Amino acid sequence: MKNFTIYLVILVFLFVSKVLGQETFESRAKKIANKIEKITKEEKETLKVEVEAVNVQLSEGKITREQADKRKKELAEARAVIIEEKVSLAQNELNDLVQQKVDGKIKEGDSIKKHKLVIHWNDKDWSQKHKSDKDSIRGEKRTTSQFVFALGLNNTMIDGDLQDSKYKFTGSHFYEWGLTYNSRLLKNNNLLHAKYGLSIMYNNIRPAHNRSFVVDGDQTDLVTNPIHLKESRFRNVYLVAPVHLEFDFSKEGQNGDKKYFRTHKGFRMGFGGYAGINVKSKQILKFEDNDYKTTQKTKGDFNVNNFIYGLSTYIGYKETSLYLKYDLNPLFQDNLIKENNISLGIRFDLN
Repeated sequence: MKNFTIYLVILVFLFVSKVLGQETFESRAKKIANKIEKITKEEKETLKVEVEAVNVQLSEGKITREQADKRKKELAEARAVIIEEKVSLAQNELNDLVQQKVDGKIKEGDSIKKHKLVIHWNDKDWSQKHKSDKDSIRGEKRTTSQFVFALGLNNTMIDGDLQDSKYKFTGSHFYEWGLTYNSRLLKNNNLLHAKYGLSIMYNNIRPAHNRSFVVDGDQTDLVTNPIHLKESRFRNVYLVAPVHLEFDFSKEGQNGDKKYFRTHKGFRMGFGGYAGINVKSKQILKFEDNDYKTTQKTKGDFNVNNFIYGLSTYIGYKETSLYLKYDLNPLFQDNLIKENNISLGIRFDLN
């Protein structure tokens, strides 16, 4: 449990560092410039593909040279309009940032908050455009989506005891990624949200003391391997549907005299669970055989439960959270000693 405490402290430190990190004026301006460059590059690449398709039609005799030239011109004009529209949005964001700098709202080296709302301005008719733009600003939709990625330590528990001596503590990891939807439950209150989606979970445990899993009938035993192992790893992959009740303490946004709701802008915590199926179990052994480095991969059911269900919770700030999940059903179906998987790590909910 000493190692467990040390790792928890490290996770908290990383989490706090992530929370306190803010962007500077220079980094924000560079980010917008990179966005403009990326937009132009991507649209030009798309135009190149479209023009090549026209050339193929021309070479196959499906269209005439005149039709091909006309089509290429139309494609170029359409892409130019798309580039202009996308770049214009980014430029307006940069203009707003520069205006804040000019007005003295941002001093040299000061950190700034990220802005998703953009106010367009122009010296000639600023007041008129400012009014129309402000009227068009709206808050987030009642249901939003996020890409979820999580990683951290993985282990098992037997009768409430962590098996950190049975499996390599820092060598056993979990990974999870998926897509979630976040729906505000109350029309006029932003506190409660239903968070649900679909994820892929990778749970890895690395047995210690030169041991590996061996199937004996309906029992899966962890035994000492007669060969000196460089690595012993047991991996299970699951397709799961997580569901959480999320408490979001994000402050309301302001649009003139009107307020609107936002998510992932403050402290959040979620409580819920997950259920799903096992899609793959694999044992990976690495060792030397007659001076040859050998990797042995064995796929099978290993008497692993075909279904998985458990409890999970997270608490964090903005997009980053500390994440804990625990399987309520044992890892192996009929083993006399019941081992339940447990994971602790960091979770990112990216809008």
